[in-house]
Amino acid sequence: MKRVCEVLGVSRSNVSARLSRPATWRDGRQSRQPDDAVAVEEIRRVVGDLPSYGYRRVWGILRNERVAVGLVPFNAKRIYRVMRTHALLMQRRPTPPRPPQRRHDGKVAVAHSNQRWCSDGFEFRCDNGEPLHVTFALDCCGRKAMSRAAATAGQSGDIVRDVMLAAVENRFGNDLHTPSEIEWLSDNGSGYTADDTRRFAVAIGLKPLTTPVCSPQSNGMAESFVKTMKRDYVAFMPTPDAATAARNLAIAFEHYNEKHPHSALKHRSPREFRRSMDSAILSVMPRPVLQGQLQRGIMSIRHAGWWIVGEWPEAAPSFATSSILPA
Repeated sequence: MKRVCEVLGVSRSNVSARLSRPATWRDGRQSRQPDDAVAVEEIRRVVGDLPSYGYRRVWGILRNERVAVGLVPFNAKRIYRVMRTHALLMQRRPTPPRPPQRRHDGKVAVAHSNQRWCSDGFEFRCDNGEPLHVTFALDCCGRKAMSRAAATAGQSGDIVRDVMLAAVENRFGNDLHTPSEIEWLSDNGSGYTADDTRRFAVAIGLKPLTTPVCSPQSNGMAESFVKTMKRDYVAFMPTPDAATAARNLAIAFEHYNEKHPHSALKHRSPREFRRSMDSAILSVMPRPVLQGQLQRGIMSIRHAGWWIVGEWPEAAPSFATSSILPA
């Protein structure tokens, strides 16, 4: 058989495998008849709750859920095939051509937590016309939203300093100073560049850094978070007035930290990523209770009545329009 295979230019192992096949053998790739009923049902449930999720994030959600209950996770390619077959994929938008821009070779993400934090803000209008301005702080390693502030007024230096202090308290408890210097990356907004803000940052152990002018890419992680919040949460949550919108933002931030899969974190949520890092480093120590977690499990934010339409339920924490809540 060696000489024949050499003449024909085929692999001997392939020929040997073909000869050893039973007479009843069939190519499973050609006669595949998978039962996708369970997958379709679970995909529709996730897409119904989170309609802005593509197949990758749907796969990440289902993988985490099935692993948690001891089931075999779906393959990402199977999720794509099922969503394509049942017209559940998101519509692709053509990318318009952009003029040549300067190169951005820097890297915002860092390898370890508490090395660099980034901050930015966004705003939107409620149904009654009230504006709501949101300021937040992220860890550039695990992408966790550590603190945020929501107010009907603009982004002032006082709000930025409150977000700074809330982030330090979230990570280091009652200590009002970081154990080591942490970079604080932001744009050139007046609230960040104010002398009082920069002095306050240094006093609590932060090193204020600002991006170059007209270079939002230099704070790309915070800009990406703004897009995520507006696309996945603000676009779907009820915003009849500023007070209700602020309460729903608390739910959105909690869902983002606990359930939102991120591609850079291997489609794990920020808290899942941090727990995996903690277990790898401190596998023998119990995980501390994270401050600010809602006590209810977050599996759905629409069908389970997560969004607040009128009054805030008694079981959930109160949220004033200008208060700071640790994530």
